[in-house]
Amino acid sequence: MKREEIFQYVKEQYGTEPEYLWKKDPDSAVLRHKNGKWYAIIMAVEKKTLGLEEDGKINILDVKCAPDLVGMLIQTYGFLPGYHMNKRHWITILLDESVSEAKTLDFLDMSYDLTESSKSPASISQNNKQ
Repeated sequence: MKREEIFQYVKEQYGTEPEYLWKKDPDSAVLRHKNGKWYAIIMAVEKKTLGLEEDGKINILDVKCAPDLVGMLIQTYGFLPGYHMNKRHWITILLDESVSEAKTLDFLDMSYDLTESSKSPASISQNNKQ
């Protein structure tokens, strides 16, 4: 899935616009919930920084995730522990088409839900299992 597709989805779904907060990294964008909490970050990072063997940069999506899913997910190609985030609560999704669009959007939606003040990670995880 491409960055622009994610930006279009969150604009239509949540009314969210990307925020570019870092002068040193002008391509990195934060997606912020109406309550002010971040629910996703899109960045281009060096593959080697992520432990990948190839050279060059790759686009990634960091999203908040139910902690009971993180350990299982990071065993699957395309998912990594959250880059520059709490690794117990965040995952990184490679935006290289190794993760389907449907799954990427499911995790983006989960992250949006998890950042709502009234939702607990346990209730989100339970709802996603049904």
